[in-house]
Amino acid sequence: MLSLSICVFCGSRYGSDDAYKKATEKLGRLLAEENCRLVYGAGNIGLMGTVAQNIQSNGGEVMGVIPEHLLEVEVGKTDINNFIVTQNMHERKKVMFMNSDAIIILPGGAGTLDEFFEVLTWAQLKLHNKPIIILNVSGFWDPLIELINHLVENGFADQSLKKLFKVVSSPRDAIEALKLTA
Repeated sequence: MLSLSICVFCGSRYGSDDAYKKATEKLGRLLAEENCRLVYGAGNIGLMGTVAQNIQSNGGEVMGVIPEHLLEVEVGKTDINNFIVTQNMHERKKVMFMNSDAIIILPGGAGTLDEFFEVLTWAQLKLHNKPIIILNVSGFWDPLIELINHLVENGFADQSLKKLFKVVSSPRDAIEALKLTA
């Protein structure tokens, strides 16, 4: 049993490939089975809602953090164990990060990219050493990984940057990666 608090950054939409939703459903079930608490953006739509619903329906604990300006847009999921409303996005990310032991990145949009790069930058600056796992469902994050390789190849980042996160292709692999770091 892992019994960790896992921050999941992901989209407030489902995306164009049903594999994203299926992987998110499975990750939610597996996290609940491992007695992990979900820390997420408190939305009840898209992949965000999917991961929370699947943790809950499998007996897991959920902490949601949402800025007040997104309560209606992301349909704040208020039927969770711990629902926190922040004043802004910066505070949301900080509260989510401070209440987690590890981070999993699922498919998502600009907000997910922002969240990933913030925790990656903090790790690069040695402000934390929490595991960061990219769940690369159906190769969704391949362009991101190519971009990071491009940064390194062109001298804007050290090779060590690539060691600050782990890329996996399935929810089961994400759980196994967490077990290796626990």
